[in-house]
Amino acid sequence: MPGPHLLLVVVAVCLIKTASGFANGKVSLSCGDMTPRHGHDSSSKPAPYNITLDKHTFSPGDRITVTLRVVPTSGSIHFKGFLIEARDAGNPDGPAVGSFSLLNPSESQLLHCDHTQGSAVSHTSKSKKTEIQAVWEAPKTPPSGVQFMATVVQKYKVYWVQIPGPVVSLNGATGVPPPNPTPTTTTTAAFSSEGCGRSKSCLRDPVGCDPGRDPLCFFLSFTPEERTVLFELSGPADGYLSFALSLDKWMGNDDVYLCVRDGDSVDINAAYVSGRAHPEFASENVLSDTAWQLADGVIQCRFRRDILLPRQIESRFSLDQSYFLFIAHGRAEDGVIYRHDRQPLISTHQTVITGLPENLAGSRSPLLIKFHGVFMLVAWMTTVTTGVIIARYFKHDWPETRLFGRRLWFQVHRALMTLTVLLTCVGFSLPFIYRGGWSRHAGSHPYLGCTVMALSFIQPIMALLRPATDSSRRYIFNWMHLGTGTIARVLAVVAIFLGIQQQALLLPGPWSTGVLAGCVVWGVLVDLLLEFHSKVVIVSRFKKIVLAVFLVGNVGFLSVLLNTIRNV
Repeated sequence: MPGPHLLLVVVAVCLIKTASGFANGKVSLSCGDMTPRHGHDSSSKPAPYNITLDKHTFSPGDRITVTLRVVPTSGSIHFKGFLIEARDAGNPDGPAVGSFSLLNPSESQLLHCDHTQGSAVSHTSKSKKTEIQAVWEAPKTPPSGVQFMATVVQKYKVYWVQIPGPVVSLNGATGVPPPNPTPTTTTTAAFSSEGCGRSKSCLRDPVGCDPGRDPLCFFLSFTPEERTVLFELSGPADGYLSFALSLDKWMGNDDVYLCVRDGDSVDINAAYVSGRAHPEFASENVLSDTAWQLADGVIQCRFRRDILLPRQIESRFSLDQSYFLFIAHGRAEDGVIYRHDRQPLISTHQTVITGLPENLAGSRSPLLIKFHGVFMLVAWMTTVTTGVIIARYFKHDWPETRLFGRRLWFQVHRALMTLTVLLTCVGFSLPFIYRGGWSRHAGSHPYLGCTVMALSFIQPIMALLRPATDSSRRYIFNWMHLGTGTIARVLAVVAIFLGIQQQALLLPGPWSTGVLAGCVVWGVLVDLLLEFHSKVVIVSRFKKIVLAVFLVGNVGFLSVLLNTIRNV
């Protein structure tokens, strides 16, 4: 038997050999099957990496930029090693096609595969990377379709082999081989509402729900990127989950994207609805970086689509325009997609969830909804607050000053409160005009709005029926008038906070919420200051100075909010 020292040396040599692998990227031996010689199997988990291209069609000699990167939602994931090749889409197990040139020579190198120099790209060291790029040049006699694929090493025992990438088609080629079926893998990162209103736009039902915590949350998000849009769709469904881009509020002639459950996997497809017919699946693959997840009856799928597509790809909407959004879900039986009420997806019952016009390169809220927000902010942040301050603290300052035969403070108070009621009435009606009825997906916001509207009507009616100043029942009116007005103001503020989080008028957060909170706190502080002054007189002109400062600050906060509404 070998001595212990010799055994230790043998073991150490084996460990060094195993650990070293091919950290320098000289992996030409792996050109064929693209499998690292690490002595371990490829990871069965979904790959947190994807391949993107800057073109979808090519001609001989054309150059295409290929990007291998970490999926944006995968957190702090990185990779150390990689191997990128292009293969004939009709023969993906065949030799590499075309040649590459480097964009990151310090992190990547060219390999000699299948008697062609530069036919593959690999790493130069085991440094941590999140993205690598190279330029692929089409050969003089290319196949009709080329698919890119990559092997990625995260660490020695964790790697993924032949991660499929997009397929590019030869211009003018006939009988282009169809791309390999979209890989059905589970997503590596849970869906989340984080970033909604900032880095991505979201449509949620119930309003404000988070798909990462609420299994009953229907969720659609889209994140504009340089050339593509990243879509995320999630919700409880027995058979399918889909969304559509529409030019109007009625389903039909729409650009549809479906995530259909097929056993223990999910098929992700683009389709088009012509008239009132069933969806017709797209003949060309326009989606990339597809991923899905099934858990507890919830379907989640993620994919990218180019903002602009070649002209020959018909029935696909450009993603730089404004559209209505629809989300539908239900069961899929016998190849026919049904809604949850067993109506076909395209039916007289329209959609499960309807959204508002969204510009995928920067969402735009409808004009009527913007005016709704403007009128409510002016009414309940400025006019009503100023009217209350005038009545409460300036009544005794202008006892004999009159305007049109009535005391000045009363005329100013009445004018501001009348303006508040008028603005509230107009603002209250605008969402109903836009929606064509009641919104079932706005949470408690419309209920609070209706309550505020009712209290706004009650206040002037009580004022008209108030008893005389010297009446023994005057105190009853005073308390009811104060109580009703205070309740209306509190509910209005709550409704406004909920309103700026509505999908129709989703102001960028959290700073917009902070500005609104600042406006409310500003009014409360001024009220407390004037109340303190009424108990302890400081200077004779103190109240007028405070009123002026309040108006300047209030108009400042209001201007910021109104400008934000104008820009969403």
